[in-house]
Amino acid sequence: DQASHKPDCCIVFQRSQAQAALREGRDFDWNELVSQAQPADPVPLRATDPLYILYTSGTTGKPKGVVRDNGGHAVALRYSMHLVYDASPGDVYWAASDVGWVVGHSYIVYAPLFAGCTTILYEGKPVKTPDAGAFWRVVQDHGVNLLFTAPTAFRAVRKEDPEADQLSRYDISSLKRLFLAGERLDPPTYEWLKEHTRLPILDHWWQTETGWAICCNPVGIEMMTTKPGSATLPSPGFNVQVVDMEGNQVPAGEQGQIAVKLPLPPGCMSTVWGDDDRFRNTYLAPIDGFYSSGDGGFVDEDGYVFVMGRTDDVINVAGHRLSTGEMEEVVAAHPAIAECCVVGAHDDMKGQIPVGLVLIKDGATIDHDELEEELVEMVREKIGAIACFRKALVVERLPKTRSGKILRRVIRQIADGEDYAVPSTIDDPAILEEISEQFKG
Repeated sequence: DQASHKPDCCIVFQRSQAQAALREGRDFDWNELVSQAQPADPVPLRATDPLYILYTSGTTGKPKGVVRDNGGHAVALRYSMHLVYDASPGDVYWAASDVGWVVGHSYIVYAPLFAGCTTILYEGKPVKTPDAGAFWRVVQDHGVNLLFTAPTAFRAVRKEDPEADQLSRYDISSLKRLFLAGERLDPPTYEWLKEHTRLPILDHWWQTETGWAICCNPVGIEMMTTKPGSATLPSPGFNVQVVDMEGNQVPAGEQGQIAVKLPLPPGCMSTVWGDDDRFRNTYLAPIDGFYSSGDGGFVDEDGYVFVMGRTDDVINVAGHRLSTGEMEEVVAAHPAIAECCVVGAHDDMKGQIPVGLVLIKDGATIDHDELEEELVEMVREKIGAIACFRKALVVERLPKTRSGKILRRVIRQIADGEDYAVPSTIDDPAILEEISEQFKG
């Protein structure tokens, strides 16, 4: 009813829990159609024909329609199942994501089947469906060997079950490795998973635009030593460099923009749907000769890549450029904190000052003013008084996209008292009003 482009038809998969009322002539029952369907022959396509258009989750503005091709995509995903996940035919592979996002496209629908694995489709959340043991139950019931999800999923589990009591109820001995991607894997979440599962916890970094891992621990070739906070090394085919605003490579340990020297390997986007200029201006023009990832970070002396967050999450405090990702790492290390977000708010004197939004673990009892004092002291000790971190607001939840990414841009606009548009990708718009009230308070 709300759509401006009316569909010719809708195919509905009926659920016993909530039957949909079908409109005759427009709505069709999935099971009825399948029962009458005839097999169709495969259609030959060119390797460069578009396979799908997938809109980015839109944390930074208007979503972009990423165009993926057929041939390079198939080659890259088949290779990645070996390189990144060390998956073998017959393995049970579970990407605990949504089919509508890039993880679901790449690693629920396509890659596991290319590699001869069983793939699992899961409906529900890591918590409250029915509890924080949901993931462990699926692992036990289906003999999952490889599990890949976003850090935000395990932060939610950790918040509701900080001592991992639910984990002890299930047999997860089938699991060989845990993989995390989609946003920065903060060291506290990494350490919590490592302590309670005793499994290899492998971070990797990629984007909707690339379709597979830019950086990973290449377990299919050689398991590297893991470093908390690092996505390990560039995948073969990705020449990853950290550069300054002019495209000059910066020394090891120094933060800058993370970019990939052209050409890109197979599997990456070919353009933005219907807007080649936007593709060039967004990804290729900012740094000549490079794909601009939009993420910032550094490479250490061993070549390990540390992704600290979006480059627009670097704030300028009294002339000093500081990473909000680095501050989040410190704040998240507090034993009472389940999840946090730090943004830069406008300040007449210093330009910007950091403000933290924090979620407290279930069962944690600490006075909010006392918690704020402790967090301020932790940031001062780890980063320095120069950070000017003095404010931490306790919130019930953070505004996120349905794929689990925190909507930092909107939080910044709220913090600055600006008008904001509710992003089309937000999980629950009511959260924004809750956050607004916190800042008013």
